[in-house]
Amino acid sequence: MLHLLQPWLPPLLALAAVVAFDRAEARRGLRPPGFASPVRRVLFLVFFTLVLALGVFGGFGGPVEIDLESLQAAQLFQLHFLFLTTLVFWYALAFGRRSQTPGAAARSFAAQLGLYAPRPGREVAIGLAAGFAGWAGVLAAMLGVAGLIYLVAGPEALPQTPPAVIPWMAALPVALRLALALSAGVVEELFFRGFLQPRIGLLASSGLFVLAHVSYDQPLMLVGVALLSLLYGLLVRWRQSLWAAIVAHALFDAVQLLVVIPVALRYLPGGGALPAP
Repeated sequence: MLHLLQPWLPPLLALAAVVAFDRAEARRGLRPPGFASPVRRVLFLVFFTLVLALGVFGGFGGPVEIDLESLQAAQLFQLHFLFLTTLVFWYALAFGRRSQTPGAAARSFAAQLGLYAPRPGREVAIGLAAGFAGWAGVLAAMLGVAGLIYLVAGPEALPQTPPAVIPWMAALPVALRLALALSAGVVEELFFRGFLQPRIGLLASSGLFVLAHVSYDQPLMLVGVALLSLLYGLLVRWRQSLWAAIVAHALFDAVQLLVVIPVALRYLPGGGALPAP
C-alpha cells in the first residue's frame, strides 16, 4: 500500500505546505497587494505547489538513480534556477506593475527579500565569522551525535560510505565548485530565509530547508543541515538582512567542497564528510 502511495507523497505534502503557507502569510498580514486578485494568488500557489513537490519533497517519492556519467554541470544548478524563477514569478504577480521601471522593480524586489543593508561591509565580516564558527560548531555537533550513535547502536548504525554523488562533486573543477557554493549561498538564502522565513517562521522554513536535502540519503548529515539552517535563520533575524547569512552559507559550502570533502575522501575510511547544503 505504501509503495502505491509513495509517488503521490511529494505533491500531497507540497499541497499541504502551500495551504499552510497561504494561511500563515494572511495571519501575519504579509499577503501582497497583487494577491487581492484571486487569479494571481491561485496562479502563484499552484506554481508554488509544483516547485515544492519537485524541489523540497521530491525525496519522498522514492529513490532516484542518478546517472553520474551523463550528468551535466548545468544540471547541478537546476534546483537553484527553479527557486529563483519562483521568486521572480511571485514578485511579478504580487508587486509588479506595468508602470514600474526595471530599476525600481529591482530595488523593490531586493527590499522585499531582505537584500538591503545599511553597512554591507559589516554584514560580510559578520558572515565570514559566522561561516567559520558555524563550520566548527556543526562539525563538533555531528561528531558528538556520531559518537552517541556509536555507543548506543554500534558502528554498523553509522554511514559506511558517502553517496556516490559526493566523490563525483569533489572531482569537479574548482571554478565549478566555487560557483555551486556561491549559487547555494545566494539562491537558497533568498528562497528559504528571504522569502519563506518571514511568512512561515524560522522553524518551519528551516524544516523545509532540511527536507530539500533529504536526497543525500544519510540521516546523520541532516543533523548538520538542520543546525546550519537555524544558524542562518538566526543571523537573518538578528541582522534584518540576508547578507551575513549569504556569506556564511557560501563560505561553509566552499570550505566543504574545496577542502573538507576532498581531504576526507582521500584520507578517511569511507570518506564520511558532511556534504555542502
